[in-house]
Amino acid sequence: MSTSTIDLSDPLSSAEFAIVNSDRLAEIVERHRRVSLFLQQENFSALLLQQPSNFSWLTVGGCNERGGGTGLTGALFVTPEARVIACSNADTAQFFESEVSGMGFQLKERPWFEPRDVMLADLCRGRHMASDSGFPDTIDVRQRLLETRLPLSDFDAGRLREACGLLTHAIEATARGMTPGRTESEIIGELAHRIVKHGLQPERLQILADGRGRRFRRWKYDDSSVQRYCSISAVARSHGLYVGAARTVSLGEAPAELLRAFEPAALIAATGIYFSQPEWELFEVWNRVQRIYEKNNVATEWRLGDQADVVEYEFGTVSVMPTSEYRLTAGTPVYWHPSIGPVLMGDTVLVTDRGTEILTATDEWPVIPISVKGTNVDIPAILVVPT
Repeated sequence: MSTSTIDLSDPLSSAEFAIVNSDRLAEIVERHRRVSLFLQQENFSALLLQQPSNFSWLTVGGCNERGGGTGLTGALFVTPEARVIACSNADTAQFFESEVSGMGFQLKERPWFEPRDVMLADLCRGRHMASDSGFPDTIDVRQRLLETRLPLSDFDAGRLREACGLLTHAIEATARGMTPGRTESEIIGELAHRIVKHGLQPERLQILADGRGRRFRRWKYDDSSVQRYCSISAVARSHGLYVGAARTVSLGEAPAELLRAFEPAALIAATGIYFSQPEWELFEVWNRVQRIYEKNNVATEWRLGDQADVVEYEFGTVSVMPTSEYRLTAGTPVYWHPSIGPVLMGDTVLVTDRGTEILTATDEWPVIPISVKGTNVDIPAILVVPT
């Protein structure tokens, strides 16, 4: 096997300094320091990262996916002294001119027609190795890495806020332009266009129209036309971070069946958002949410679909379940997406020391202020589009 090692962390020319994001570079250096400390404490020689979530975390937004689920383009080999990208010659330029340009990474390269696993095995041989994938002869430390990724840094929280604003704008603009008779796939296509145009990567797009959600809580879309109302939901990625939101729109006056489902759904969403507090274990949050289901005579609805997920560089890192003992901390993002019958709610929030921050709130959508423990939580209302 032919490989070469190249140091691409040489001092930059004065012309190149202008394009380097110094805040991102400082964040990478700090994350490398934390990884180095972990390696030294656990007596590991190096850490091999292949999972997209961990690759993106350490590179602060870099990507090692070829596109969707079609394969990985590289791995990270991290020692206390160096951070090395191991990839094929077909991907080197993209990594070092786009993904991590000027960010102090080194290169271990192979021809595209030689297996990357052979190169990774050579790097790991003879070392006490940790990895995030259980690579042969390494110790799987993926759970420890989750504890490293969360809570989010201030840098990540800023990026998350920006991404939530862009995603929410895309969903709401799509909803406001709806007219009766357009197909689900047409509407989703328009939404996907807006998301991509804003620089985000669509990950999960749904439209639950005219009561379909009663039967299919995880419905995506098809060529059926939307006649009366729908909930539009999207999950997207920006700089590796996942965000999600949903909105409900009625074409003309909202029918009684929609209003009957929306009222308890809004109460449940507000309860989950409010009680997403620091030092609360998720089962404690869940107990409050379940109580609202019961008080509104929809106790069986929560069994039909998942309610919320911790989101960061991986979607659904932790799901909100009746028995989850995961403890929320300030800096943890949660995507609340409860559903009742035809209605799917959706907002991304950030747990903070000052209370829960709703990241997908906007001034361009009607809201319902719901009082929880004396605090108003603004929940997106049904938008009525005149027909």
